[in-house]
Amino acid sequence: MHHMKTITVRDLRYQFPKVERMLREGQDIEVTKRRRVIARLVPERAAVEAALPDFMAQLRKIYGNKKLKVSGAELLEKERDRF
Repeated sequence: MHHMKTITVRDLRYQFPKVERMLREGQDIEVTKRRRVIARLVPERAAVEAALPDFMAQLRKIYGNKKLKVSGAELLEKERDRF
């Protein structure tokens, strides 16, 4: 049996990031005021974490294991010094 988490109105007000995280994880939440359930929060849809792209793998695919003679920071510094 799935046990629904319970929070108070005060928790909802002052700890909303925690409540939001619980909803993103797919948990149903009961909101109570003076020990009485006044609302139920249900996630919009099942939480699906979007996988972040692997930028390092993409760079290795494009450039291989080449080492640049000059770093991007150095190129930028030289470009800024010209003005």
